[in-house]
Amino acid sequence: MDQTALRPKPMPGQERPGSGTPGSARHPHAARRRGRRLRTLLFGLFTGTVLVLSGVGIGTVGATVIGMSRLAELQRQAPPHRPPATPAPSPSPSETRTGATLGVEAVDADKVGALVVGVHVPGPGYTAGLVRGDILLQFGSARVDTAADLARAVAHARPGTEVTLTVRHPGGGYQQLTVVPGVVT
Repeated sequence: MDQTALRPKPMPGQERPGSGTPGSARHPHAARRRGRRLRTLLFGLFTGTVLVLSGVGIGTVGATVIGMSRLAELQRQAPPHRPPATPAPSPSPSETRTGATLGVEAVDADKVGALVVGVHVPGPGYTAGLVRGDILLQFGSARVDTAADLARAVAHARPGTEVTLTVRHPGGGYQQLTVVPGVVT
């Protein structure tokens, strides 16, 4: 009896290297897959780095910043350009226009209100207890249906005076908070 007949055949995938049988290359396409995965990973890291360095926050795309200075409005109110020989008069403190700020970023909520997507630390909103995900429904006596309504209400508020906010938390509970809008120059 021949001894080779008694030797068991190897299971598929467990052939000896260099046995010369077809299919001895274990994974012929693994190098291409590995290269594709590496390119995808590097592209993702590059894209994430560019977004972080450019200051784009994923959650705040399209957000309305409440209480930031109104540069365009100030430019319209600025006097016409003077020649460099004539110094421009400096405005007195009583002429300097200031606005109120809440220190939050908000977008329109699904139904009614302004959804808080960012809270500036430190800031009046943070001090009052606002957190990301809260929905502002009322600012003082003004009803807030959109983020633009909130921006208008904050712009008309007097800095340093207490205002009552009506807030719906993400869990569904309602709360009234007291906030003291800050000053933006």
